[in-house]
Amino acid sequence: MRAYGRGKVLALAVGVLAAAAACTGPAQKSPAPPTGKAAVTGSATPSPTGPAPVVTREEAAEAFSSILATDDVLRVQSDVPGRLGLAVELTRDGQFPLTQAAYQSTDNRPPRYTWGSPTFYVPRAPQQGQPPWFTALVTRNGQPTLLTFAKVEDWQLSSAAQLLPGQKAPQVRLDADGYASAVAPDDKSVTISPQYMGPVHASVAETGAAGVTAGLLADGPYTTDVAEQIATDREKAKKDGFSYDSIFSADNWPVYALRTDDGGALIQYSLSRNTSTRTVANNTYIIPVPPEAGWAISGSSVRRSLKLTEIHQYASAVPPLTAPAAARVIAHDGALTRAIGE
Repeated sequence: MRAYGRGKVLALAVGVLAAAAACTGPAQKSPAPPTGKAAVTGSATPSPTGPAPVVTREEAAEAFSSILATDDVLRVQSDVPGRLGLAVELTRDGQFPLTQAAYQSTDNRPPRYTWGSPTFYVPRAPQQGQPPWFTALVTRNGQPTLLTFAKVEDWQLSSAAQLLPGQKAPQVRLDADGYASAVAPDDKSVTISPQYMGPVHASVAETGAAGVTAGLLADGPYTTDVAEQIATDREKAKKDGFSYDSIFSADNWPVYALRTDDGGALIQYSLSRNTSTRTVANNTYIIPVPPEAGWAISGSSVRRSLKLTEIHQYASAVPPLTAPAAARVIAHDGALTRAIGE
């Protein structure tokens, strides 16, 4: 973690909770953190025991429980300052701005979660250039969710994506010891290499069925439907005297990929979305501020320009090249993280 070790953050979080209890009365009871050894639900194909894992399943279970327990303590509603600073120390990559927004948009009263028993997918060795990481499949408020943690100095939550209705996580291929295999960024045995997953998704979300990436990702609410909505909003804005654009970017956030039983990959990645509306020929100088941006902009409208930034995290099931088909977005989470009006 950036400034604190895991133990110090937990101690400080407990101190915050104790102070809140002293000032405001009994705190809400925190749900018991998930414990136990790593569960194994993928298919374990017989194979020789490989080199010692970079991260053991026991270490993954300990990091998972510690981070979620600390996060829950910090989410207890109180007026004690400093909770946001401690909360973001538990996160990295796309989860950092998402956690900031979760606190800022709720007046430091972010929602609390209840968690089920996790199943861990721990790569025996990350790909070259990646820090150690692992994924947990766990119910969050009753909904199956993929959480991915990475470690530079200490473990931090990097990605979270909830399985979409009707979707199931693909079976992750496990070796004889129960460890998963990470898929290389430039792997060519799958229909979309992990390093191209973000750019392909960004292209489909912007251009839909008309773009050069059409057909690589299945139609749906986070792909072609988004492109159609952008086109509709752009046309309406033009008629109303505004310019409008909405751009998706893969940025430099990490991509996590696990080999699946069918030879494909479960790929987790993040995209940012930047939407701009600007007055061009509208004499009213009224650009409505959407309700979800009300926490960042005072007033219901701005005069000249409105800029919105969202962070979205996804998981997609990508088929093997031996059985080519459109990849499917199976999990998503995201939120508005910044809004600027002039």
